[in-house]
Amino acid sequence: MRRAKEITKKIIRELRITGPFNIQFIAKDNRLQVIECNLRASRSFPFVSKVTGYNFIDIATRAALGEDVSGNYRTVELDFVAVKSPQFSYGRIKGADPTSRVEMASTGEVACFGDSYSEALLKSMLAAGFRLPKKNILVSIGKDESKLKLLPSLELLRDMRFKLYATENTADFLQARGIPCEKVYKINTAKKLDVTSLLANGKLDLIINIPTHPHQGESTEGFKIRRKAIDLNIPLITNRQLAEAFVTALAEQKGNGLKAKAWSEYRT
Repeated sequence: MRRAKEITKKIIRELRITGPFNIQFIAKDNRLQVIECNLRASRSFPFVSKVTGYNFIDIATRAALGEDVSGNYRTVELDFVAVKSPQFSYGRIKGADPTSRVEMASTGEVACFGDSYSEALLKSMLAAGFRLPKKNILVSIGKDESKLKLLPSLELLRDMRFKLYATENTADFLQARGIPCEKVYKINTAKKLDVTSLLANGKLDLIINIPTHPHQGESTEGFKIRRKAIDLNIPLITNRQLAEAFVTALAEQKGNGLKAKAWSEYRT
């Protein structure tokens, strides 16, 4: 965070930026690279103003008019967390693959506050229309690398006593590592329990479907599962990092409840 701030300061000095701008970083192994910088106010502008308590639109306007707005702004060292969750319209777009891409595809966002990251994340997801699972979860993970990285999260789901269903390869992976699950076979097979019948019985509370190669088209098994999840209004997670964060948050908040607090209570 400190290096991101220093890089940003150097860029705005060099480009002589006074008003609002949107800068995006990519970070891997603690190495930062700037991927874009735009002279515009993004949707993060009001979000950051609300979170930090500073009206940055007012500050930017006064700066553009030549006023001295320098000061010691406390924008990162906060005692709470705020999370923005996107809202999508996959249910209204027939046949769309409900997986996130590089471009912005959300039709809106919901921001929520919490005393911890897990609390803020769950609040924001619930506010965006997500439902927390109660009992039954279907897991379908493509890459072996993703399976291994999600293993601790799947162990947490086991420890929280969720009933796990898994597609064939994922089930073999989990059972080999001591995680009990019920194997579910491909759509429209002659096997006793296939994905179609499982989805149709209305008992699934959540589907975690991490595709190997997203956006491959409508013929893949993964696409059919994701699309049926949307059509049947079953909560769906298609991103590994979000799946990890969600399961961790679920475990941390289990039994604690989510506190309803006014915005002003986080600002005191």
